[in-house]
Amino acid sequence: MTDRGSLRNTLHQRGMRMTPQRQLVLDAVRELEHATPEQVCRRVQRATPTVNITTVYRALDLLEELGLVRHTHLGHGAPTYSVEEHEHVHLVCHRCGGIDEVPCELLDGLAEILDRQHGFALDATHLALSGSCRDCREATPEQERA
Repeated sequence: MTDRGSLRNTLHQRGMRMTPQRQLVLDAVRELEHATPEQVCRRVQRATPTVNITTVYRALDLLEELGLVRHTHLGHGAPTYSVEEHEHVHLVCHRCGGIDEVPCELLDGLAEILDRQHGFALDATHLALSGSCRDCREATPEQERA
């Protein structure tokens, strides 16, 4: 992940300045791992109560433009942001709302089939798969699964 100095240099090269709010937003996304703008805002407001949701959205847009964060729609409303450290596919449990991630390479076989049969190049880096996590499946009585 980009450190504070690198972020400052990147912004400076684009004629922008580093603000405490931008750093707080990036830090919040990093700490929360998968967070909606509202969750990021609440985390930032712990340090700076005057920061509002508009500031958070603007900072997230800029950080995404700089390639430091990315957003994915996980099927529950607002986009979810994560740091751009590694490409991954999100696994979202539709029962408990849990989020896990797996490497994009796990879908290489599917990507090859889609390309070969449909001429479609899969971009799995913004992909969320919905299903049931192991804990939820194990907690569900056998007759309910049938």
